[in-house]
Amino acid sequence: MTEIPSRRLRYAMVGGGRDAFIGAVHRKAIALDGQAELVAGALSSSAEKARASGRDLLLADDRNHGDWQSLLDDELKRPEHERIDFVSIVTPNHVHFPVAQAFVEAGFHVVCDKPLVHTRAQADALVAAVARKGTMFAVTYNYTGYPMVREAREIVRSGRLGEIRKVVVEYNQGWLSTQLESEGNKQAAWRSDPAMSGAAGAIGDIGSHAENLVATVTGLEIESLCADLSALVPGRALDDDGSLLLRFQGGARGVLIASQVNTGLENDLRLRVSGTLGTLVWRQEQPSELLHLPHDGPRRILTRGSPWLGEAAKRASRLPSGHPEGFIEAFANVYGGVVGDIRARLAGLAADPLEADYPRVEDGARGVRFIERTVASAKSEAKWTAW
Repeated sequence: MTEIPSRRLRYAMVGGGRDAFIGAVHRKAIALDGQAELVAGALSSSAEKARASGRDLLLADDRNHGDWQSLLDDELKRPEHERIDFVSIVTPNHVHFPVAQAFVEAGFHVVCDKPLVHTRAQADALVAAVARKGTMFAVTYNYTGYPMVREAREIVRSGRLGEIRKVVVEYNQGWLSTQLESEGNKQAAWRSDPAMSGAAGAIGDIGSHAENLVATVTGLEIESLCADLSALVPGRALDDDGSLLLRFQGGARGVLIASQVNTGLENDLRLRVSGTLGTLVWRQEQPSELLHLPHDGPRRILTRGSPWLGEAAKRASRLPSGHPEGFIEAFANVYGGVVGDIRARLAGLAADPLEADYPRVEDGARGVRFIERTVASAKSEAKWTAW
C-alpha cells in the first residue's frame, strides 16, 4: 500500500475537438477542481482536424494524435509514470464501443459519454471486460452530479418518502423542431443518423438521461414498458419524440417523456417522485431547489448549500447557498467521483462511496437495454413489452 498520489491525474480525450459541443464541457468540468490535466488526445475523426484541435489546447506534439489507435499505441509504449490515468471518450455514439473496449482491454480506466454503446451485446461485452480487467469505468450521466439530485436520492433511499407509487420524468427540448440536420448543423446531423446515433434519436440522446435519473434517485427497476416513438419532423430518420408508460418491480408506475420538438423549450428536464409519505419535485433549469411535499406537514423548498442537507449533497456543493452552481459543476461532480476512485486504486485502497460517487458501466448497460426495449415496444402491437 502506498500514499495516495498528490500529483494531478493525467487524462487523454478521444473526440471533442473543434466544433464539438460536449468535449469542451468535459474539459471545463475536469479542470474545475484542478485534480486532472489533459496531456494527450485524438480529438477528431479527421486526422488534420484532430491535430489542429490538439494544438488549440496546447498538447505536446508527440501526444497530439490523428486517430485514437495511434493514441493508444503511444500510451502503451510509454513508461508507466508517463502514461495517462484515464481516457475520456466524447465522440458520437458509434465510436464509443471500439474505443472503450480497446482501452479497457489495454488496462486503462475509461470515462465514456452516454448512451454507452449501440447494442446490448456491446454493453454486455464492456461490462464483462471491465470486470475481467478490474478497471474503473464511468458513464457521464451528468445530471446525477447535481447536489439536489443526490439529496433526492438520499430522501427516497432513506424511506422518508415512504413506498414509491408514481414517478413522472420529462425531458423536453425544442432545438430539433426544424430539420437542422439538412442545414449543416453537425450536432443535429449525427444525432439523426442511425449509423452514428444508433437505433434511437431523442429517446437515446435525452431519454437515456431521464431513465438514469429515475433509476439513480429511486432505485426502482423497470418490469415492463409501453412506448410510442415518433419522428414528427418530416423526413427525419429517427424519433424526435417519445412517450412511455412504465411498470416497475414492486408495483410502482411511471411516465417518461422525451421530446426534442417542443418548440421554445430549452433543456427542461424535470422529475416528480410520489410515495406514501410525500412527493419530491426537481427541475434541471432550477437545479438548486428541491421541492418536498410531505403528506403530514407544510411543503418545503430545500436549497443547495444548506447545512441541513445530507452528506452527498453537501460534498457536491462548492459555493455557499444562494451562489448559483449548475451544469458544469454537475459534470465536475461526476469527474470528482472518478478522480476519487482512481486515486484510491493507485494507493491500493477501497474508495469511500461518497468519494467515488459516479455512474458505472452497469448503469450505461442498463441504459442501452432501456433504449433497446423502448424501440422494440414502439414497433410492437402488444400493449406491454417485458424488460
